[in-house]
Amino acid sequence: MPCDGQAVTRRQFETAPECETAPEAALPLSRGIVLLFAVACGAAVANVYFSQPLLVTMGHDLAMSPALIGSVVTLTHVGYGLGLFFLVPLGDTADRRRLVVLQLLLLVGALTVVATARTAGMLLAGMAATGLLAVVTQTLVAFAASLAPAANRGRVVGLVTSGVVVGILLARTASGVMADLAGWRSVYLASAILTALLALVLHLVLPRGSGTPRTSLRYGELLRSTVTLFARERLLRLRALFGLLVFAAFSTLWSSVALPLSEAPYFLSHSAIGALGLIGAAGALAASVAGGLNDRGLSRQTTGTALALLAVSWVPLAFTRSSPAALIVGVILLDLAVQAVHVTNQTLIYALRPDAGSRLIGGYMVFYSIGSATGAIAATTLYTVGGWGAVCALGATFSCLGLALWAVTRRCADGVGD
Repeated sequence: MPCDGQAVTRRQFETAPECETAPEAALPLSRGIVLLFAVACGAAVANVYFSQPLLVTMGHDLAMSPALIGSVVTLTHVGYGLGLFFLVPLGDTADRRRLVVLQLLLLVGALTVVATARTAGMLLAGMAATGLLAVVTQTLVAFAASLAPAANRGRVVGLVTSGVVVGILLARTASGVMADLAGWRSVYLASAILTALLALVLHLVLPRGSGTPRTSLRYGELLRSTVTLFARERLLRLRALFGLLVFAAFSTLWSSVALPLSEAPYFLSHSAIGALGLIGAAGALAASVAGGLNDRGLSRQTTGTALALLAVSWVPLAFTRSSPAALIVGVILLDLAVQAVHVTNQTLIYALRPDAGSRLIGGYMVFYSIGSATGAIAATTLYTVGGWGAVCALGATFSCLGLALWAVTRRCADGVGD
């Protein structure tokens, strides 16, 4: 098995479980439908990040202690992690079109609970359910990949992932502005309305039969097969490690950059700090470009170049306190690099076994979550001990580990993708 390539070998299909069915034929995808997927992905994943600028206001409104209000973010991410393992694999056995619409409607219910919460318990339950159901984002990514012809799959995954990038980076800015205008509850009420509209549009627009199940595995077997795929597929394990390291670096920056910016010499407001996400949205461009490069067989080169840029990005970021321009350059380089690796990862692992696309992407995203959590915890802890310099050293370490892993493993491929 190649450790860095996108071909599906004859042996892979010969050794696939007998209960797996052949991949469905790809359907023509118009640019409009791809953009609809991107919008739906961005809107869904944004719900995981809306709460971050709103925690203090939520706490005051519901008389929650600082420790309890801090659990809002934790429960949301715990719910998201559980959804990646327990819900996303359903895309390989259930009709994806119906599954997406159902998950979006359930997400509307969870958002409504949050928007109308009158007690801390109700809020926390709603946030956990919101995180659990927001994994419809990954179901949509796998769905879009299944509909795309193999020759254009990288470009489609890149465009859809660009929606995810924009959703993550703009969520904090949008929630802060809306909360200032109409209160924190308006954020979740507006998201519930948007999600309901997207569910209706997807139900009407997506072609019937486009989400035909690909396997007859029962639910328990489906979950066990997710673990089995990691044991069998070396490329999946490698790309999961890349994902863990690049998102640890990504989270190292975004979980801690507000700390130096709120201090001397900047003293920026929360809204101004949130606006930094607009700069990071450049990563959406990288997602689209990386998808096209993968379609041309340049996955290995794209990965190596992106990991090198990721390591270099921490040089200007180290000068954040003295140079706003350096911060901007560092943010752009980091987000370009992370999203290029992320799209490459998803394109390659889906091509391993299209019949198991949801399980592959769901399992991969578990490592994404681990990396994000590791970077956030380590960065905020290090900042209190060693300041911004220690945070940059941590981010550079994650980045250089990823580049070293690429350098060590790049020669074990079988030549496909050069």
